[in-house]
Amino acid sequence: MPGRVGAGLALTLAALNTGLTLRPGAVAAQEAGGGIALDEISVRGTEAGVPFGIAAPPGSAPSVIENPVGQVVHTVGRAGTIADRPATTIGAVLLDSPGVTVRQGNGGRDVVVSIRGNNARATAVLRNMVVLEDGFILTQADGVSRFDLVDPRAYGRIDVFRGPQSALFGNYATGGALAFRTRTGREIGGYEIGTDAGSFGYLSNYFTVGGVSGPFEVSLFASDVRADGFQQNSAYDSQLINLLASYTPSPDTRLTLKVINNALQTDVPARASLDQFRINPYQRGCSTAATAAPGCTLTNVFRNGAFGETVPVTAAQAAFGRNDPRTVVAARLEHDIDAQTTWRAQVGFDDRNFDQRFYTAAFLGSAPSIAALTDLTRRGDVFGLPVVGYVALIGETLDSRVATFNRALGTGPALGALIGEQQSDQSNLGGRARAEIAFSDRWTGVLGLSATATAITGRNLAYTYAQAGRTTTLTDARRDFHNVAPEAALVYRPSAEWAFRARAATGYATPSGNTLFVTASGLPGNNTALQTQENLGFDLGADWSPDGTLRVSVTTFREFFRNELVSQSAGGGRLSSFINVPASEHRGVEVGADWAFAPGWRGVLAYTFDDQVYTRFSEQLSAGSLTASVDRAGKAIPGVPAHQLLARIGYDQVGGALDGLGGFVEAVAQDRIFIDNGNQVRVPGYAILNANLHYVTALSGGYAKRLSLYVEVRNLLDLTYVASAQTLSSALNRATGLPNDAAILSATTGSILPGAPRNVVGGLKLSF
Repeated sequence: MPGRVGAGLALTLAALNTGLTLRPGAVAAQEAGGGIALDEISVRGTEAGVPFGIAAPPGSAPSVIENPVGQVVHTVGRAGTIADRPATTIGAVLLDSPGVTVRQGNGGRDVVVSIRGNNARATAVLRNMVVLEDGFILTQADGVSRFDLVDPRAYGRIDVFRGPQSALFGNYATGGALAFRTRTGREIGGYEIGTDAGSFGYLSNYFTVGGVSGPFEVSLFASDVRADGFQQNSAYDSQLINLLASYTPSPDTRLTLKVINNALQTDVPARASLDQFRINPYQRGCSTAATAAPGCTLTNVFRNGAFGETVPVTAAQAAFGRNDPRTVVAARLEHDIDAQTTWRAQVGFDDRNFDQRFYTAAFLGSAPSIAALTDLTRRGDVFGLPVVGYVALIGETLDSRVATFNRALGTGPALGALIGEQQSDQSNLGGRARAEIAFSDRWTGVLGLSATATAITGRNLAYTYAQAGRTTTLTDARRDFHNVAPEAALVYRPSAEWAFRARAATGYATPSGNTLFVTASGLPGNNTALQTQENLGFDLGADWSPDGTLRVSVTTFREFFRNELVSQSAGGGRLSSFINVPASEHRGVEVGADWAFAPGWRGVLAYTFDDQVYTRFSEQLSAGSLTASVDRAGKAIPGVPAHQLLARIGYDQVGGALDGLGGFVEAVAQDRIFIDNGNQVRVPGYAILNANLHYVTALSGGYAKRLSLYVEVRNLLDLTYVASAQTLSSALNRATGLPNDAAILSATTGSILPGAPRNVVGGLKLSF
């Protein structure tokens, strides 16, 4: 496991970078009405002049995350995902990548992404993966990321790293990593304006401007997105500014600045029970509890905001919502010491604020964090063999302050009594080292190692109220964790058409400060016994590209977890709590394919089989004075679909009177999932169809260079399906002393959010 250097590091086969995307040149050609050409496979390195994972100034040295040898990486490009369709959330874009699961989050364009089922149980923030943008870290020191600040239109590509990645990305990368790359000024070369509009009041206005002037390069993206929502109490309003700027004072020195500012106001619908979803999936007619239609989700809040009598309210009646602004400012200095050696140093400030007033409690607070990294990359020979060496030091710190209030019956988002005050400070200090060794023109090996020391100091004051007054419970926490993650990989490329890889890697994710203070009942309290989650994973795979029109990748994986951190809800709108599962196993197969099978025609496939089971887990259940331990070994892990598929087939006309006209049809399917550890209740799977028509044409005369038009019908067959399901915790029946049965779990609220019914979104974009 990660804490034991070298444990189980036998080499096994791993997949080559699937990279099922178009070259940037091909993307530009398609946006201008050109044909489709698949990128050529590269075992190492990047496309000429375009970094793989980082948008950087001209002349920048390749970063360690730019197509690293031995990794299982898939690249999502603009074609078919962003450039010629309404990209409303990042979730719809990432479905092109095998191994990725997407769930609806709590309001607006918030989505929860999981890689290989890690984080599939979550319903709000992202955990178990590291998120970067242009090489700057967007995962805070406590392992939390959110996609509220993400507008897909800003990006040129997204790289998805699958499997344990702590050797490369450090703490919290047990599931993988996401590297977002914005478009650079030289790629934009002017400015673009666009508008999307569609069903349920959706409206998105955006613009992009970018260019180069001497040593300066700038790209700026801004958007204003709002919608009424397809479900009662799901309207949102969000504004984003995303800036990337660079200055190259000399050929060997480069400076990069990154600024992101996002404002978000969103209503939050109530999560229903499975029974309520079947009756009233979109929560129609749920303005007030007194007039609520059948199947409306009601949440009980204290009449006086503190104790005693409770009264039911609907989400609209209590104005469930979030106001979560976020600002990121980061800078990087890069200097070439010599022709083979590059030094970098970067620092970033990430200020995440939140005012979340939904369900039975409200959370007001802030979580500012700072991350600093310095690294050195050296290319040279060791014993006559070409070697790329990399060492890095990283330090992160976060200061979190949260006040928790009861909700109360009143006008709008009324606050009741203060029930919790929490403060926690977390720091991570670590180092990483990596060596890529070219044994021959066919064989390349990799060794990597990461170590992190984590310190968490926290205090939680929990308040309970009764007629006699207020009772205070104090919980202090001081936790220190030390983790090590080795990695080894081997790549064999017998020919230009075939590539095989072997990879064994480890990952670790320490508990974050806020998880230490929420009990299994979903209330503020003591949960300080949580341990570090660790996993050891093996990948087997191969890539085949017989010509420039076909690319196929197959990967098998098997991962062994110890103390897996899993979240679950007690229902009734209470907080999610975390527990450690002593041992579990994740195993599966990932298939990606991209085939330009005829002139103008293209097919894309992303399929995942993911089988996850508890191998050692006794769950403690209680009800009043009753307690029991229930063996869950052999049970499927909730929230993870065994089968998942995206299949798309499209055609783009090249030449002739209809030059630039194209369209595609895609199917998105997920298998049913369990929503409890006892595997008693399953949420149905689904298969939805989307259809797209788009037109791109060059404009002659005037100022505009290119016009793009598109329209898309989503959920073409108007299927009612579950887009998100919170895992529910079991309890004992007070009468029988046995675990609650399926009927009780199906009637427990706080779990289900529906997917959108049939909807139409269209738009246009002008490039100047």
